[in-house]
Amino acid sequence: MSYLHILVASDLSDECHKVMQRAEALVKASGARLSLVHVIEPVTMAFGGDVPMDLSLLQKQQFEQAQERLDAFSARYPELPVESRHLLYGQPRQEIHRLATEQSCDLLVVGSHGRHGLALLLGSTANDLLHGAPCDVLAVRLNKAE
Repeated sequence: MSYLHILVASDLSDECHKVMQRAEALVKASGARLSLVHVIEPVTMAFGGDVPMDLSLLQKQQFEQAQERLDAFSARYPELPVESRHLLYGQPRQEIHRLATEQSCDLLVVGSHGRHGLALLLGSTANDLLHGAPCDVLAVRLNKAE
């Protein structure tokens, strides 16, 4: 089976270049389109939504910083058009699944640390994305954090 549209979901960390490189190899082998997505999790989600203050300025700064990080990360991939770089705001699983469906992606590529124990019990972003994904998912093994 040949893939037509590959979506890479990234936290834009340096180790995620390995994920992009794996996706690029698949693109070269299949001739697929490549897209990149980064999701900003709202501050209210991190604090449980019970923060009694206006967070709009903080969210604007968060978005601007994420855009800078996305631009810097993407600079290493000049063949990735600007319109194929997506910066979304919300719950990562929902937003990535929605984008994959809207863009008719047939492969989602994510990085995975392969955690065990408590981290495995609580789940990870890669594991979360696997469940209910609208397409195939490739989890690229990343080096364990020291």
